[in-house]
Amino acid sequence: MAAASACGGAGCGPHCSSPSAAGAEEGDPVERMARLSVAAGATTTCGKCDGGGPAVAVSGGAGMCRECFRAYLFGKFKLAVTSNAMVRPTDAILLAFSGGPASRVALQFIHEMQSKAIQSWETSNSQALPAFGVGVAFVDESAVSARPEHETETATEDIKSIVSSLSPGNKQVHFAPLEDVFSSGSEDKAARLKEVLGMIDDETGRDDFVWCLRMLSLQQIALENGYTKIMLGTCASGIACHVLSATVKGQGYSLPADVQYVDTRWEVPVVLPLHDCLAQELSLLCELDSLKTQQLLDRPCSGINSLVASFVSRLREENPSREHTILRTAQKLKPFSFNKFSANGYHDFLPSRLRPKFQNVDTNDSTFSEILCLICGSPFSESELQNLENTKHKAQKKIDVYTAHCCQSCHFQILPAATDTYEHFFSLLPKFWTEKVDAASVSNSSLRDQIKDYLLEEDDVN
Repeated sequence: MAAASACGGAGCGPHCSSPSAAGAEEGDPVERMARLSVAAGATTTCGKCDGGGPAVAVSGGAGMCRECFRAYLFGKFKLAVTSNAMVRPTDAILLAFSGGPASRVALQFIHEMQSKAIQSWETSNSQALPAFGVGVAFVDESAVSARPEHETETATEDIKSIVSSLSPGNKQVHFAPLEDVFSSGSEDKAARLKEVLGMIDDETGRDDFVWCLRMLSLQQIALENGYTKIMLGTCASGIACHVLSATVKGQGYSLPADVQYVDTRWEVPVVLPLHDCLAQELSLLCELDSLKTQQLLDRPCSGINSLVASFVSRLREENPSREHTILRTAQKLKPFSFNKFSANGYHDFLPSRLRPKFQNVDTNDSTFSEILCLICGSPFSESELQNLENTKHKAQKKIDVYTAHCCQSCHFQILPAATDTYEHFFSLLPKFWTEKVDAASVSNSSLRDQIKDYLLEEDDVN
């Protein structure tokens, strides 16, 4: 996904806190290892295998050599995948790829897991369980950043080269311009994108709106090509920034939904296997393993997102474990019901020690309101739900219903300041969003028509 973040985390979006995002210059590998090292005075031998010089000193542990450091990160990735049932043998995974370190590591690790699954399938006598499939999606945001065409072409060729170098396992690459989320027609979709962005007065709102369009683009790619999961390169550093920025934006109610390993509120579920990895760790691994990255089309974040990224970067300089501290604190919040896969469809693929965890999902109290923001997809709080219900009964125009389906944060940061422009603004939005509200309104009206003969009038009640 183009310009998702400087660390390459496709899901980090505007909340990336990698050194590049914060404006730091790249140094040589030795200097980068020193910046990443947390344990002062690391020994000259690996703390895990007692061989060779340490590549890096990780938080809370001794220095590790290159092989152990790689195994340490891959272990985090694999544990997140297996313990949260992110990948089933029958799945087709769409990896959101920006070309940066985070998405590059995610691609490498999921490729290795796929290669092992293919090998196991080929050597199996029954060949009962197939190997899961992997595809790669790149969302081109050059229409927003006004990049020269030759840079986009260079980035495209580099990404094709990176993906084609991975074998076995055929991986299809999908390139999608961001403006393709708007309905096809005679109008210029790129001009439409620029027009709707121009109507958003808040700089942070524009940044977040582009992230929403990016997620919509990935959903459309997945739905059109039969993918069952979307895998993002969101890492711990990006999530830590999101925790702080969401708090500032007044998104506290929906925050627990964004900091979990699994998110099934979307039509195609989203998973975050790099949830526990730091951006610096991922960047260092790319250097140590010589993993080719492509950051030509990176688009810097702005507004609150940029300020928070700079702030977290300063915190990391003082104590690199601060990002994990922020993440652990946010994870104490109660997740929504859509932040776990149900036992149905996953039970048979899970180790026995994990099955009870998924069996209980269906019986737990659900906190999912089932009403999501039209634009950002945030779950509605009780006050927002009450406002929506009141609007449905009083609204005379469809535009009032659209407005009520937007969360408070989108009201303040994305919707135009002038209410008389709402109708034009919503007319520019992707039909995928507004048609969902239209379908829900028609369904509610149809239900009311069916039971109207059994409803009491106010006079009858009095």
